[in-house]
Amino acid sequence: MLPKTSREEEVEDLLEEQYPEPPARLPEWAVSEAAEWRLLDDFDILAKAEERTGLSLDIKRVALPSGVWGIHLVRGERGRIFINSMLPLLWRRFALFHELYHLLYHTKGARFWSRSFVSMESFENRADTFAWAALWPEWEEGQYRDWDGEESWPC
Repeated sequence: MLPKTSREEEVEDLLEEQYPEPPARLPEWAVSEAAEWRLLDDFDILAKAEERTGLSLDIKRVALPSGVWGIHLVRGERGRIFINSMLPLLWRRFALFHELYHLLYHTKGARFWSRSFVSMESFENRADTFAWAALWPEWEEGQYRDWDGEESWPC
C-alpha cells in the first residue's frame, strides 16, 4: 500500500473534524445583526459587505490546513476572505459568516484585540454566534445549497 499524501491526510482530518453543535438559543443581538445577511448568495454578501466596510472584497475557496476554517485579510482598501474548500458546504457558509463578522465588527484585527481586555475566546464566540444566526434558516430547513448549483451532503 502506498503512503498517504499530505492532501489525503488533510481530507481525512477534515472528515473527522468536530463540527459545532447549534446553540440552544440564539441571543437577540445575534439575531438582529445577522437578519440582513440570511439566505444571501456570495455575490450579495460581498456587495453588502463592501457597502458596509468601504472595502473592495473577494472570497477565495482554497485548501487550508486542518483546523483552519477561514481567514480574512485587509490591506488598504482591499480585503479577502479565505474559506477552507475542504469543508462541507454548510461549514464553508458558517466560516464565511464567521469571517464576515470579524470584518464588520472587529475592524482593528486580531493583534489589537489579543492585546485588549477582551478575551480571544469571547472574540471568536461572538463571531460563531453571529454565524449561527445568519445560517439558521439554512440549518433548520436543510437548505445547504451552493448558489453555483452544488448540492450539499448532510453533516
